[in-house]
Amino acid sequence: MLLLTCLQPLPCLSLPPAQDVPEEILRTEVILGGRSPVDGKPLSASEYEELEAELTESRFQPEIKGDIQQLIFLLQIRKLIKTIIPFY
Repeated sequence: MLLLTCLQPLPCLSLPPAQDVPEEILRTEVILGGRSPVDGKPLSASEYEELEAELTESRFQPEIKGDIQQLIFLLQIRKLIKTIIPFY
């Protein structure tokens, strides 16, 4: 008798509640809100797009002196040579 009571199926407690939205549906949802990369404030999709456009416009290539550019170039060549000849 004890053996029969142990073999009875128990209710499954590991399933999520019925009112939860399945993960498969959540993955297909389009996210319309975002956070600002500058300060982390919540933004709508249009505000996020405006901020991204503003940030890409404000980015510029900094002016580097000629001797520093040449030094960077030589360091890049040195790095390339070290990959080809590691013991050099």
